Amino acid sequence: MSLPVFGFVSVHDVALPDGTAREADWLSGVAASGRPVAHLWRGTAGFIVPRSYERLPHWSQACVHGAATGWPVQVRSSGGGLVPQGPGVWNLSLAWPAPGAAPTGTDGIYRALTAELGAAFARLEIVAEAQAVEGSFCDGRFNLAVGGRKCVGTAQAWRRIGGHAVVLAHAVIVVDADPVVLTEAANRFEAAAGGARRYRADALTSLAGAWCVAHHQAHPPDDFDQRVLTRVAERFARLVAPRVYAETSTTKENHDGAA
Repeated sequence: MSLPVFGFVSVHDVALPDGTAREADWLSGVAASGRPVAHLWRGTAGFIVPRSYERLPHWSQACVHGAATGWPVQVRSSGGGLVPQGPGVWNLSLAWPAPGAAPTGTDGIYRALTAELGAAFARLEIVAEAQAVEGSFCDGRFNLAVGGRKCVGTAQAWRRIGGHAVVLAHAVIVVDADPVVLTEAANRFEAAAGGARRYRADALTSLAGAWCVAHHQAHPPDDFDQRVLTRVAERFARLVAPRVYAETSTTKENHDGAA
């Protein structure tokens, strides 16, 4: 299954503190207009977790502690696991009208999503492959990994909104965030909440780190994040829309790709 044609990709320069709510808005817009949309955005520092985390024994205390230490928590309605957000972590959200109410061709969507992202990274001479990575956050079959270390997580959700079926395909891209910082923060939250999951820093990498290895350099270019965003946007749309500098508010889940 191929992805739809997106007219353009909106790149949000301002970090979104309510990324899950904004995705819900974009899905509602697709249901109303019938047109596919694509957004590249980053969230403020924190975690997005599924509702199942609310059953952890020290959930409330962990949320209070997380907010106090700069890692607030958002809850999403879908499955999967914990996903970190913040500087150096970008999200690609693709939404379009579904061909029918029942999810179909979900693996094909994952394959198309990872193939397009892999092609974008290849233009930076980064070779990424779809695979599960044990010890990574929100692990799944359709991660993208470089040298066996995860740099992208993917997720997919099918919704009915106002009688219209819509699809959301999502990728979390570790562009230049520090894998050790993300992993340590995630492990602190899991421990504080009383969860059993723990993550390994060596299961994660960033595209910046992968670029340095591929190019035998100690540091990536100063504009590396912009190079990544441009390459990704070029793969998913005919043109890149003017950048969004300010923000105004206006089923079935599938997480084999995780996030």
